Amino acid sequence: MTEVEAIFQHTLHPRTKRRLQVSPPPPAPPSAVDERTGVNGRLGLFITTRVGSMWAAYLFAGLALISLPSALRTGNSIIIIAWIAQTFLQLVLLPIIIVGQNIQAKTSDRRGEETYKDAEAVLHECLQIQEHLSAQDGYAQGELAELKAIVKELGDRLPAKA
Repeated sequence: MTEVEAIFQHTLHPRTKRRLQVSPPPPAPPSAVDERTGVNGRLGLFITTRVGSMWAAYLFAGLALISLPSALRTGNSIIIIAWIAQTFLQLVLLPIIIVGQNIQAKTSDRRGEETYKDAEAVLHECLQIQEHLSAQDGYAQGELAELKAIVKELGDRLPAKA
């Protein structure tokens, strides 16, 4: 062990140790938001949670397919294309898009929390660096004081110039 190691022993923050061993978290499943505001907020959250599910997508697909035979019977390509675009795609894609957005939002929240914890670990590391530097400064000041004393002693031994 060197003299500097005797003065200061660096310790990794537990979060830093875990972070070095683990990759970033995978996407999380969607969940309801905890922060709700008023009746309108609760109603909006309730509807969004119900519509933003794959079960709603399946239900809307079934609902849209009820009108498919009528659209096909017309034989008119514009009506068939309109049914696909305005009925099927809009009804089915809406809940699927909400499901995807919920997953992305939850993943973003988890990444934000991980980033905060990483920043906390970096702060700890910076404080450790500061302590290490302070210990080195103290050691260096002692060494410099000793060197100054030696130089002074050698200077005192030299003959004085006239």
